[in-house]
Order: sequence, then C-alpha cells, then structure tokens
Amino acid sequence: MSTSTDFSRAEIDQFWQTWLEANRKAEASNDWGVLAEHYAEDATYGWMYTPDEHFMAVGREQIRDWALGTEMQGLDGWHYDYVATVTDETTGMVVGFWKQKAGITDDETGKEYQILGLGGSWFGIVRVGDGADSGQLKIGWQRDWFDLGSTAHTFLTLAGSGKAPQPLLDRMGLKGMDQPGHYRRADLPSTVWPPVVGDE
Repeated sequence: MSTSTDFSRAEIDQFWQTWLEANRKAEASNDWGVLAEHYAEDATYGWMYTPDEHFMAVGREQIRDWALGTEMQGLDGWHYDYVATVTDETTGMVVGFWKQKAGITDDETGKEYQILGLGGSWFGIVRVGDGADSGQLKIGWQRDWFDLGSTAHTFLTLAGSGKAPQPLLDRMGLKGMDQPGHYRRADLPSTVWPPVVGDE
C-alpha cells in the first residue's frame, strides 16, 4: 500500500482530535477494537516488555485482534488519558503522553490506582495512496512505552488489596511469551524503532 506524509498541520490536528474522541468512546465501552479503523492496512504497532520480550502486531487485523484485543484483556475500566501532545507535521509524527489509571479507588488514599511512571505513544501518520482508504489519514506505525517496574508494582498492589477483578488476576498469571504477538527481539517481524527512523 502506498502512503505519504503530504498533508497540512490542520489535517493532522483534525485527525488527532478524532483519535482522542475515539479513545474516549473505546474506554467508555471497554471495546478497544473500534480503534483499529484508524490504522493503515499494513500498519505496525509494538512495544517492549523487557530487552528480549517485545510485542508487535503487523497489519490492521493483528492490531485489532492482538494490540487492541488480547493485550487489553483484564484491563476493563482502565483508562489512558492523554495529557500532552507534540506534533511534527513535516514528518507526520505525533507523540502523545498518557496517564494509565485503573478505574479502581484505593480506600486508603481515596485516589485511583495509577501506574506512576511515564507512558506514551509515538505515531507515524500517513496519507493512504490507494485501496479502500485512499486519500485518508491513518496511523502507519505506533510504538508505545511505559514504566514496566511501576506497572508491576501497581498490579501487585491491586492484587494484594483484594480489589483486583478476577480477569486482571488471570492476566497477571499468563506467561508472556505464550501470548500472540510476543517475540524475542531477534524474531520481531518489524523493528523496535519505526522503520522510517532506524532498524535498531
């Protein structure tokens, strides 16, 4: 599929607002799969769990089924509120920083359980040049980052509090490398860094 980054700042800003609204609807419905239509058919979406365990989905359907499906299991009620955005229309890149909150209140503090480390997503926005999506702006690639140590701490604290729902406990019991889309770094079907940036 041919793509380009030939678009205006106004177009990319409009696309971003549409993306934020779609995220809010996905959170409210606990159906993240609806976000899949924002990705190009051949998009890639990945992140790192450990230096030698990575997640990577290649293509819109893997993104729908894995990144927005199996990887979100057990996280009903969690929300990822974007709090800052940096946009570079010359490269078609957007970086969004989000807070990751559980939707479950800590009785001691009266606040939501939250993963305290920084989290965010780095996007490559493209204009699709052919096919059913021709002319539309889509996400060509996405790479996420999050603080794994802080994530583990929050999950374990929730489990110890007795307030963790069973689906989250079930998720915590899964072996990562047995899940779809999990790869050793040497076996990744796309690069850790977006292909347009580097192959490391």
